[in-house]
Amino acid sequence: MTGLPPEAIGGIGTAILLAFIFLRVPIGIALSVVSIVGIYVLLGPRAAAGMLSEIPYDFTAHWTLSSVPMFLLMGFFCFHAGLTEGLFRLARYFLSWLPGGLSIASIQGAAMFSAVTGSSLACTAAMGRIAVPEMLKAGYDKGLSTGTVAAAGTIGSMIPPSIILIIYGVFVEAPIGTLFIAAFIPGVLTAVLYSVMVCIRASIDPSIAPKVNERVTTRDRLLAIRDTWPVGLLIVGVFGGLFSGVFTPTEAGSVGASLAFLISIAKRAMSWGVFKTAIIETLRTTASIFVIAIGAQLLTRFFALSGVTELLADFVSGQGYSQLQVILLIGVVLILLGMLLDPIGIMLLTIPVLLPVLETQAIDLIWFGVLMAKFLEIGFITPPVGLNVFVVKGIVGDLVPTHLIFRGIAWFVVSDAVTVTLLIAFPAIALWLPSVIGD
Repeated sequence: MTGLPPEAIGGIGTAILLAFIFLRVPIGIALSVVSIVGIYVLLGPRAAAGMLSEIPYDFTAHWTLSSVPMFLLMGFFCFHAGLTEGLFRLARYFLSWLPGGLSIASIQGAAMFSAVTGSSLACTAAMGRIAVPEMLKAGYDKGLSTGTVAAAGTIGSMIPPSIILIIYGVFVEAPIGTLFIAAFIPGVLTAVLYSVMVCIRASIDPSIAPKVNERVTTRDRLLAIRDTWPVGLLIVGVFGGLFSGVFTPTEAGSVGASLAFLISIAKRAMSWGVFKTAIIETLRTTASIFVIAIGAQLLTRFFALSGVTELLADFVSGQGYSQLQVILLIGVVLILLGMLLDPIGIMLLTIPVLLPVLETQAIDLIWFGVLMAKFLEIGFITPPVGLNVFVVKGIVGDLVPTHLIFRGIAWFVVSDAVTVTLLIAFPAIALWLPSVIGD
């Protein structure tokens, strides 16, 4: 309609999209507006109206996506019914004797909570309310106390059920169950490396994590196990069935939400207020994710019509970059974007551009999905927009300045860099378990 070549229109649209992002326009709105206007310019009003009516419905009607609200509902039921409050206490009773034991208990408690929620923010909020006051009371360094919880919450993006991996799988048409299985070992590895790092730091400088002198009896440990066994039952029931092939990831979400509801009733922790709050938060979070995802779907169509993705893939191929160089370049871009945007927005913004490049380079999409989730985890805690950091800040208020929280997460970012290096050097860390279970 303008006389410009499609590639030029795609380039202008990309520039406008980036301008919107830097102006802090909500990512879902920015993606949708740029895409619809771009399609209008390329093909005219009828095509733009047709895609606006077709793509949102086709995407939201995708059966696999029904697992998103179900896994979120499972997590919110567990959180608001208080089923996860004992996880930190359980980890504390078994790990507090270690150097930095309360910090390590927070990490392991967050890892366990991650198995019943796909939200990093929910994991951070739940563990922060319980663990941070305990660490500060014990005289732990303020940066370490808050940084531990902010970083540990990111494990919720890796250990199944990960909402990020569900959305990624839908977009690249990769099996969700395989992605979940592939992410399990890297998620555990993240928790282990965090714990080892804290243990080493606390051994070198005990002042940052004074030893907790408390007598924990076998009875205390057994009582803690008794209080938290329903969460263990939920985890085993959902993911045992999922990994053994008894039900699909979509069915796993429904089973998980139902089990969480029934367990809450059995423990007399379910009330109308808890039920209502969990439903509302699930609807709000799901709607936010879907708005962004619909915008990303529209952007994918706009880029395909304008030839931007093909042009980028040809450019990368023409440069002769190796797989490693491509992965490192993508990692830098994701981390930089992580300093400005929320992780789901980053993923949905970049996948339409990256997918043709990944296919051209013959990069395994399962392995890359796990690696991308890891890069996005780093974005949860890097300044200036470290969402988990501000969740923790909301919990501690004026007690801990924001700059101290960011300082506290620095060593965890170093641990994440080690995890990323291992994942790139040894792809089998992510791909071995799916190959075993698949066989």
